[in-house]
Amino acid sequence: MEDIKKHLNKNEKMDHSKMNHASMQNDSNPSMGIEGHDHNMMITDYKRRFFVVLILTLPIVLLSSMIQKFMGVNWQFPGSQYVLFGLSSIVFFYGGWPFLKGWVGEIKEKNPGMFFLIGFAITVAYIYSVAIVFGLKGEDFFWELTTLIGIMLLGHWIEMKSIAGASKELELLVQLMPSDAHMVMPGMMIDVKTDTLKENDIIQVKPGEKIAADGIISEGESYLNESMLTGESTPVKKIIGDKVIAGSINGSGSINVTVSHAAKDSYLSKVIKLVDDAKKSKSKTQLLADTAAKWLTVIAIVSGIATFIYWNLAGQTLSFAMERMVTVIVICCPHALGLAVPLVVAKSTALSAKHGLLIKNRIAFENSRKITTVVFDKTGTLTVGKFAVSEVVSLNKDFTENEIIRLASSLEQKSEHPIATGIMQKAKDLSIHAPSNENFNAITGKGVEATVEGKKIMVVSPGYIKGKSISLPNGFVTNDTETVVFIIVNNVLAGYIALSDEIRPESAGAIRTLKENHIKSILLTGDNNKVAKSVSETLGMDSFIAEVLPDQKLHKIKDLQGKGEFVAMTGDGVNDAPALAQADVGIAVGSGSDIAAETAGIILVNSNPKDIVSLILFGKATYHKMIQNLVWATGYNVVALPLAAGVLFKEGILLSPAAGAALMTISTIVVAINASFLKIK
Repeated sequence: MEDIKKHLNKNEKMDHSKMNHASMQNDSNPSMGIEGHDHNMMITDYKRRFFVVLILTLPIVLLSSMIQKFMGVNWQFPGSQYVLFGLSSIVFFYGGWPFLKGWVGEIKEKNPGMFFLIGFAITVAYIYSVAIVFGLKGEDFFWELTTLIGIMLLGHWIEMKSIAGASKELELLVQLMPSDAHMVMPGMMIDVKTDTLKENDIIQVKPGEKIAADGIISEGESYLNESMLTGESTPVKKIIGDKVIAGSINGSGSINVTVSHAAKDSYLSKVIKLVDDAKKSKSKTQLLADTAAKWLTVIAIVSGIATFIYWNLAGQTLSFAMERMVTVIVICCPHALGLAVPLVVAKSTALSAKHGLLIKNRIAFENSRKITTVVFDKTGTLTVGKFAVSEVVSLNKDFTENEIIRLASSLEQKSEHPIATGIMQKAKDLSIHAPSNENFNAITGKGVEATVEGKKIMVVSPGYIKGKSISLPNGFVTNDTETVVFIIVNNVLAGYIALSDEIRPESAGAIRTLKENHIKSILLTGDNNKVAKSVSETLGMDSFIAEVLPDQKLHKIKDLQGKGEFVAMTGDGVNDAPALAQADVGIAVGSGSDIAAETAGIILVNSNPKDIVSLILFGKATYHKMIQNLVWATGYNVVALPLAAGVLFKEGILLSPAAGAALMTISTIVVAINASFLKIK
């Protein structure tokens, strides 16, 4: 996973852009990024304005002549209409200020939206009611104006809290970075701010603390919890020389870490920036929603004016026609529509990063729902990517499996050959100490020999065994994917060790889930036919393409696309980069090369093939959430607009401006709550 850091631009600065609520609505792209302070201030502001309006609503309602007539009382007194005017003016200018300010902003930008509609509606209601107070005949609707503003403030307050909830995963990523670190100095240790750390500083991380910076362990060992960074729930053992990631949580051991670079260049900082950028980028679905929101604004204005004209011509009072117009305009606000996609985008991008799926390209992620075929590179993707001991077999009762490894490791301890590396790793895993040897000799092309503890030990190939006519036990067979070395002790065959590029334990489950979702899986590898066939059949893949040169991989992807397949390509090497670029969706595994990571639209931090399946299923779930929100955000208008216009007036069904505001608010909250239910399975 450390390799992912390299492909992210080293000099990029974190963009802590200030959040502007009016522009948030205009862009239909609410910023739910890392600058949460302004967002919390707006939540507090809406809350404060709402409660002031709520307190003033009671006297305004009780002083309203319409309400008094309904209740059968007469609480009028000399100058009561001016008291009503004064209280309502406070509500209009103080409570309605966010909407009036947003209205002016949208007019200046020539981009009418939600604030334009609300500002227009409450201004018309206020001016008309003021005119009634100062001589115009008719009924004022100060109480409707007050309740309308109150409900709009309440709706925005709840909505802002919902937006904050939708981006909580990203906020959790931000909170992973501790503010302070323990810097180790000659003869002392001092606490410093994390953002002051620089390359080669040494910090101490105590048990239970978070790692303050990327670096390499220089002292101690411990288990680290990296789940919030990689999605891997199992704590990872780290010893001297191992790399650590800022934000990881230390276990029970105390460690010293040599800092690799400043905090702003840490893996976590780059992931946060990557997530924030991807979250702000507009997908095709979002562009569709933006267009629909603009049209809905036009429909609201036209419908409102048409409703006003109709009821005037129909003989209704000016106040009735005005009330219908205000209700239509309010209920058609494209607020929910503007938030429908951005809320899902924010949630999905942050959730993906939390689970080790880094989305560089929103379009690629959105297109993952269309995938019909997944093409897998073998080495490092379906397999571990390194030679490892897969089997140890004793052929002589005098030698246990551990003894065979012990003797073999004695001869292989100074070699860098992949076979030697695999045997030494097995010895390390079993805590076996490799004894020293004497008279070491390489048998050209056949193996090695030496004297260990007075015994002649040989580690040789099957070719050596065959050439010496040494008989093997009946039924001896090896897997086509394995390489076998034999151990001979004093000219007696003791046993053999089989090594292979081990298939990842998660691979079979990943292929099985793809089949269940009717998605084909194809192995594309440069290995020989026998190896490719064995891996493909072991995992139950649909087919394999073997002995493919790097430049041919791209053409194989093109061939599949030519047959109508929507292809995802996964790989980890430089030789995979052209194919990753050609594929409809390129997925780089995180342990791979920089070039592969640069080319792909999506990066898997854990190199786990199960994450590929999670990505596809999550892509589908994200798209479904977007569609659900769009359907709800537009669908309710089909019912609500005619009711607001008064089509069922003769049947006694009529929506007030306050009821219209409540419906519009509810639709926005439903969209926000629906987005918050998005989960990675």
